[in-house]
Amino acid sequence: MIGQVLSLRCAILPGQRAVRFGPPPACSRNPSFKQLGLQLQHPQGLPSRRCFTVSAQAAVVDKVAAPFVQKAGQGTGFYTGDDVYLYCDQLRIEDIRQQVPESPFYLYSEAKLTQNYRAYAEALQGLASIIGYAVKANNNMILMKHLQQQGSGAVLVSGNELQAAVAAGFDTTRTILNGNGKLPWELELAVEHDVLVNVDSEFDLANISAAAKRAGKPVKVLIRINPDIDPQVHPYVSTGLAGSKFGIRNSHLQWFLDAIRADPLLELVGVHSHLGSTISKVDIFRDGATVMVGFVKMIREQGFDIKYLNIGGGLGIDYYHRGDKLPSPKDLIDTVRSIVADLGLTIIIEPGRSMVGNTSALVNTVTGVKTNGNKNFIVIDGSMSTLIRPSLYDTYQHIELTAPGGGKEQTFDIVGPVCESADFLGKERELATPSAGDGLVVHDAGAYCMSMASTYNLKMRPPEYWVKNGKLQKIRHAETLEDHLRAFEGL
Repeated sequence: MIGQVLSLRCAILPGQRAVRFGPPPACSRNPSFKQLGLQLQHPQGLPSRRCFTVSAQAAVVDKVAAPFVQKAGQGTGFYTGDDVYLYCDQLRIEDIRQQVPESPFYLYSEAKLTQNYRAYAEALQGLASIIGYAVKANNNMILMKHLQQQGSGAVLVSGNELQAAVAAGFDTTRTILNGNGKLPWELELAVEHDVLVNVDSEFDLANISAAAKRAGKPVKVLIRINPDIDPQVHPYVSTGLAGSKFGIRNSHLQWFLDAIRADPLLELVGVHSHLGSTISKVDIFRDGATVMVGFVKMIREQGFDIKYLNIGGGLGIDYYHRGDKLPSPKDLIDTVRSIVADLGLTIIIEPGRSMVGNTSALVNTVTGVKTNGNKNFIVIDGSMSTLIRPSLYDTYQHIELTAPGGGKEQTFDIVGPVCESADFLGKERELATPSAGDGLVVHDAGAYCMSMASTYNLKMRPPEYWVKNGKLQKIRHAETLEDHLRAFEGL
């Protein structure tokens, strides 16, 4: 109940029992709020909808605030400190903005990335497993090297991702090449590096076989099967239905088994499914694994030595910052643990979003504020070129100003400077009116943000930084116009 009442992040202000909410305090209108004996009083000099005093017994306030409050400079990841500033690990983002010459920029928490990986590693204890980081989510080489050092494998969808994984030091025998349109040179590279390759179609199988013949060595393959289970997510990120462009149709499985059996260079070692992305119900993974286990048993009965069950990725994260209870890696693995253990299978998991999504925020600078008709706009230097998810999927990503204060609380669309009406980072957000030069962050920008960035309007891709051991470090240079012009030299 408390999580529903205080559904957004809050912080106790120094010297008083005050809780900061953003963007309510709509939660104060919830009947449960009064049941807890809480009353609101607005401190003077602070925006009424950002900060307010909670009048209640100390124990009640502490119980309510505890899940949301972190002492300034002592938290992990992105949080509001008890001084009501936004932080990344030990560093105040306002201070980071003073150190970084560029804007916008992506900012990461190395500690949060490590924490996320360890959550999967701990969940998988006692099981033979491969944690295959989905490189498509974020291909920053520093992040990839860090995950490799933690013990991660890699999941790839292109030859260039494979080469990047090799450069980052990944063990290629613990990498998987996915994709519905793998090219001949990509498959040859995979065979040369002993990568596990997922079979996606009849022509894909033929191309894999041809690549193995050219390389003169066998290749280990898994068959990607569509279990036709609805993951209950946006259709653009649903990948396991019967009409998906990925995987094979169940009714044609026997043809693939016969074709693989007839090819001496193909070794069938596993099956694979991927239901979708941003999944918030672990029973969907259980249902998928149950279906796949049926296929494993049927295939084993035909004499194939099936070692791997790849259940894909897709675990969601809390984009809304409402304190919603979302399944953890442990919740996910526990739903399939007995299934995998009973059959002596090695489980492969492909986390991307749940590995890196909440490790980063896009830090922007406010250019100005304007009003057209009944619409208020905060214009920032970031854009759909920098972070396209809201424009592409109409998704929500939480947005906050980096510092307390500001002017009147209003409802804003947060938009960028590029020449598209679809260029928005958030719509109908309640924020204190900022001034030009103020900082604004788009949270949970670690997955499918920088990796999907473009140079539309020649807005060049931004730099990336992370906080590691309490210090700010650059982990990717900003692209420049010179980088763009270099592609045309000598032509």
